[in-house]
Amino acid sequence: MKPSTRKCTLEPSCFCHDDFATKPCINIGRMLLLLLTIAAFTFFVDKARSQVQPSSDNSTNTVAVAPTEQLDLTYVRPTGKTKFRNYVWDAYGPYPIAGAAIVAGINQFSNAPPEWNQGMEGYSKRWGSDFGIAMVSTTTRYGLSEAFKEDALYYRCDCKGVLPRLSHAVLSTFTARRGEYGHRVFSIPALVAPYVGSMTAVYGWYPNRYGAKDAFRTGNYSMLVYMGGNVSLEFLYSGPHSLLHRMHLNNAHGAPDPGPNH
Repeated sequence: MKPSTRKCTLEPSCFCHDDFATKPCINIGRMLLLLLTIAAFTFFVDKARSQVQPSSDNSTNTVAVAPTEQLDLTYVRPTGKTKFRNYVWDAYGPYPIAGAAIVAGINQFSNAPPEWNQGMEGYSKRWGSDFGIAMVSTTTRYGLSEAFKEDALYYRCDCKGVLPRLSHAVLSTFTARRGEYGHRVFSIPALVAPYVGSMTAVYGWYPNRYGAKDAFRTGNYSMLVYMGGNVSLEFLYSGPHSLLHRMHLNNAHGAPDPGPNH
């Protein structure tokens, strides 16, 4: 018997399979809220630390200086050509294609949506759907970033240690660079884009029984996948000639080299 997807009665964003009905469901919404809280805490702690500049040793009276921006003197804002090339890679390159293939395989195994059935026809529908969601989400993120004058590219952390780098990767999921010196801000495009993609799928090509709650759930998964991609970029970088380097947005696709400190 094929596993059927059912909605848990406890939470609107909690889904499980009948074969695992005795096990607790994983609430993706709460997981994202926890990660967002951690990212926000890290962001404001870093922001607070940057507000106080150390005084000069030659000064007798110490005065704290609060800058208007958290400056990154190694940051070089990418050109329009660089951003466009990165957009094409992120939306239509091998990684979104392979990612859609993996997610489609998972959906094929769980038979979701069941209306698409099994076999190559069912798999092709699921792959096309997952690739379409990723493409719409990426297009939305880059498009809105231009409107908000934000830099949507990912930059590796110049810090050391697993926890600081992991915090940076998680924080980058919800933030972007803005301004000439690339100060970090919470990014509305980054928060909205995954849900635009899932809403497009639900109301564009999913079976009619799917609705807004399903789009929200799918958007949560997309956000986690995007976060996982940032973690991969942070920790799996393996040199300037590797394929992963093409997604490493410190200097990929002709992006400006941020400097020797990186």
